[in-house]
Amino acid sequence: MECRLDRQVAIVTGASSGIGQGVGKALAEAGAAVAVNYNSRRDPAEALVREIEQGGGRAFAIGADVSDEADVTRLFRETASRYGGIDIVVANSGMQKDAPSASMSLADWKRVIDVNLTGQFLTAREAIRHFEAQGDRGVSRSIGKILCMSSVHEVIPWAGHVNYAASKGGIALMMRTLAQEVAPKRIRVNAIAPGAIRTAINRAATEGDAGRKLLDLIPYKRIGAAEDIANAAVFLASDLSDYIVGATLFVDGGMTLYPGFADNG
Repeated sequence: MECRLDRQVAIVTGASSGIGQGVGKALAEAGAAVAVNYNSRRDPAEALVREIEQGGGRAFAIGADVSDEADVTRLFRETASRYGGIDIVVANSGMQKDAPSASMSLADWKRVIDVNLTGQFLTAREAIRHFEAQGDRGVSRSIGKILCMSSVHEVIPWAGHVNYAASKGGIALMMRTLAQEVAPKRIRVNAIAPGAIRTAINRAATEGDAGRKLLDLIPYKRIGAAEDIANAAVFLASDLSDYIVGATLFVDGGMTLYPGFADNG
């Protein structure tokens, strides 16, 4: 059986680069029409839309700040208006503003929490409202699927990144709570927790000497690619995963196995 998403409509937030870009492309290749959300980087979002359309898929680019309630509402309204419904929502938008805890500004703390955690809540809340109002469109066994993008740092502490780690830890329990609440309505909520993924924005940390050192933290001895996360997203959005509810899928090459303890510490 193939992981197909034909006749379904997906929203991917933060889809103009990196993991979000890979997820948007993969969902389209699996048959979904995709709303490619961006905040400030319109050009790469439009480039992804062109790539999807050239491959025979359907997509459009739409700007929205996921930390802004009105923007999130508009994102869903315009997507539903264009495609007639929404079936899959990938809450992927995220950011980092790193600093040692003692010197981290309140503004940087708030901004990361606002985008990474509150933004995912607003996106998930609007998805739940939409799925309930829309009902069963006959395209999937569930009436809607929500994927939260977390990180291995929902369980692994990360010194110097306290705002980011706190946001991802919050996503873990937010996702499970939402899943518990809405599963009886046939809405599936799950999460993906990437490990080290090579993207343009973190090239310095994943290539050369830094990349070789990073492999010490990855038992599988490979730095991941956006496609690894995209493949997981297609699976979790498809009916092949219909009995998976409230789960976090770690896609990390074994990073959460704490390889430093492999020789008994």
